[in-house]
Amino acid sequence: MSGFASVVTQCRVVITCGSGGVGKTTTAAAIGLAAARHTPSRVLVVTIDPAKRLADALGLAGGVGNVETRVALDDAKGELWVAMLDTSASWDDLIHRHAADAATAAQILANPLYRNITQRFVQSHDYIAMERLYDLHADGRFDLIVIDTPPSRHALDFLDAPERMADFFSSSLLKWITLPYRTFGPRAGRLGYLAARPFYQVADRTLGSQFLQDIAEFFLLFQGMYSGFVGRANAVASLLHDPSTTFVVVSSPEPSPLHEAEFFMRELSTRRLQLGGLVLNRVLPDLFENQSARDEARQLSRGIGTSTDERVAIEIGESFLRFAALADRQRAEIRRLARTSEVTVTVPLLNHDVADLAGVAAIGEQLWTGADAMTVDAEPPPVRRTAKPRTAKR
Repeated sequence: MSGFASVVTQCRVVITCGSGGVGKTTTAAAIGLAAARHTPSRVLVVTIDPAKRLADALGLAGGVGNVETRVALDDAKGELWVAMLDTSASWDDLIHRHAADAATAAQILANPLYRNITQRFVQSHDYIAMERLYDLHADGRFDLIVIDTPPSRHALDFLDAPERMADFFSSSLLKWITLPYRTFGPRAGRLGYLAARPFYQVADRTLGSQFLQDIAEFFLLFQGMYSGFVGRANAVASLLHDPSTTFVVVSSPEPSPLHEAEFFMRELSTRRLQLGGLVLNRVLPDLFENQSARDEARQLSRGIGTSTDERVAIEIGESFLRFAALADRQRAEIRRLARTSEVTVTVPLLNHDVADLAGVAAIGEQLWTGADAMTVDAEPPPVRRTAKPRTAKR
């Protein structure tokens, strides 16, 4: 089974996706580390939900933040950089970059609703992830960008977020909310809103005129950036369809994640987006497929007697056979899904968390070459824990 080496080396953007809890973050980090070790590329991994243990594993004692930070590897042909998407900081950067002027940016940032809406709006996190990808790609500082997409109940939310955000800011609802403000000006006040009855009489009693003014002002200011939202949404769509962008679907062999992965792969095909490959994490090891081991387990499970040792032997044999049956079902599902993916790599279920660089590197080697992750890289690549943050660019 081949790995991702040929896929990744032909791309500028790799997007890992799948349902939550299947190992997307670790997979993205492993792909980025392998690419930095094997190619003379500047690689950036942008993760959405990195645990501190992942930062420790990559040699970053200070953690991972919104600003790109270099992982200092001695044994690598290229460079590895990492960043964590900070939703709040990324929205602030977006406002500063794309508001009409500094005064408008200050008004948006000072609005009482701004922080609450950008942190809690259903599409906010997904949208800003796509904005960050667009900015990083346009910046041109990195040869390869690996994106760990937001965990989502619907795997396609982050793809649709730019278009949905642009549609929202041009919706009829917002036109109704902002009508009095646009009609009577920023000093509309209570009388102005009540003059636009009957809708605003109800809203005024329920929410209060100050709230209506705040929300109207906020969305009017934001609507001034509408053309920018539409333009960037179109640019992101073009980037996602570019031949240099590929998607890696990540799953585990449980029914729900597998169903989500299968759905996502179909959607990628429908949308004519490039599927680079499939990663199945936490797969039962090949030991359970060994016929000799199965024969011995059957012998143990048929033991006769009442001694403690015999009862233990029977339980061990039966337990092994149950795991072997589960392994058969997993492999059947993997073979079925692999028919629609040119590259499929399985990562075995480990008896420990991936909590150091050796673990991330071992998984990266398996993803890169298709080799057994448990046998490669017995000696981890040396790391200097002296990484310094890169100065952010506005």
